[in-house]
Amino acid sequence: MRPSSVYLGGLLWKVPWKLSPTRKANTRARLKKVDAVIEAVRSSGIQCVALDKALQLPKEHEMHPRDKYTMFSATTRGYRKGIHKMPKWTRLTHRVNPKGF
Repeated sequence: MRPSSVYLGGLLWKVPWKLSPTRKANTRARLKKVDAVIEAVRSSGIQCVALDKALQLPKEHEMHPRDKYTMFSATTRGYRKGIHKMPKWTRLTHRVNPKGF
């Protein structure tokens, strides 16, 4: 058996336990860009069900930091999990969490 990082240390790419300040800033910027797109579609005069649902979501500046950077998880102790540990977390909207969590 040849020594390598996989054999010696397990998984080579590990997920950090918390978001770095840079990744938090990128998350906020991503949320602001989505808000800008929703506002542009709203101002264009188009009406659809998807737009109505998007307008009900909170904007980035209205969200609590806990909701920006963590997500509800029923299987995790404390019921919150870092948003970067969710699959495809940059492409999904996680703006709505259960009340009280």
